[in-house]
Amino acid sequence: MSKFVSLQTVIEYVEALSTEEQDLLLELIYKRRVEQRRKEIASNAAQRLEAMRTGTAKRGTLANLRTDLLSDIMSV
Repeated sequence: MSKFVSLQTVIEYVEALSTEEQDLLLELIYKRRVEQRRKEIASNAAQRLEAMRTGTAKRGTLANLRTDLLSDIMSV
């Protein structure tokens, strides 16, 4: 979609729909968001599995994670 449509315009279009059409639209949007999130989770899982397979995944305790995160913050 190359043409920008303001959120307010979209809201006005949705309000012009019948109640049944609005319900259908909400259901379709919800299902598409669920599917998009599933794809994101699957992609993240594949990346993590690949990192584990190649030995580039970081491992450690919660204390190790805290130390690592704090060192990243301090280096900024």
